Amino acid sequence: MEIIFEGNNNLYLSQEMVNKLLIQNYGSVLNVEKEKLVLNTIEKVIEANEMVKSAQVYLTINGRLTSKIFQRQPIGRVEGSTKFYLDEDGKSMPLSKMHSARVPIITGEITGKSLDDVFEILKFINKDNFLRKNIIGIHIQSEERYQLKFRVEDFIVDLGSVEDLEGKFKNFKAFYAKAMKDKSLRDYAVVSLEFENQVVCTKI
Repeated sequence: MEIIFEGNNNLYLSQEMVNKLLIQNYGSVLNVEKEKLVLNTIEKVIEANEMVKSAQVYLTINGRLTSKIFQRQPIGRVEGSTKFYLDEDGKSMPLSKMHSARVPIITGEITGKSLDDVFEILKFINKDNFLRKNIIGIHIQSEERYQLKFRVEDFIVDLGSVEDLEGKFKNFKAFYAKAMKDKSLRDYAVVSLEFENQVVCTKI
């Protein structure tokens, strides 16, 4: 069976794992008459793996069984009493022994509500090149209170709630550009975006 992983090159499962999954749950597909292969069932077996978002199984003209696998994509890593990824659909996804995704680390008060909010923050971050490159962590102080950790800067960004993320990040980027120009980024311990239309900074 030919297995093709679609999307990026970060593999969270291997061809061997897919083959093993098939043998355990379907049986061997080697030398089976094509009329006896139930492609829909094979797809469902592959999609049962927690790393798989969807699978397409088909026979080529020369009788080769092919499976195109679309993996789930993690966008955040939860470091709580249990460790798991948050995927692009906001669902929990197990960690992989094969590859560790470089995504923001999520810590603090992990609840269903706070993870829903974190998912909204991560979606916004991933749409913005600057934020995606620079934000490496989200800390949940409590529901409605979120802090961001940056790759290079030492200050903490107090985001507050997920209300008006667009306005908050627009203000932050304006502040960041000016502080970068003034070479004053290292002077701050906390940068708060909680208040409407303003950035409040606490100096070290």
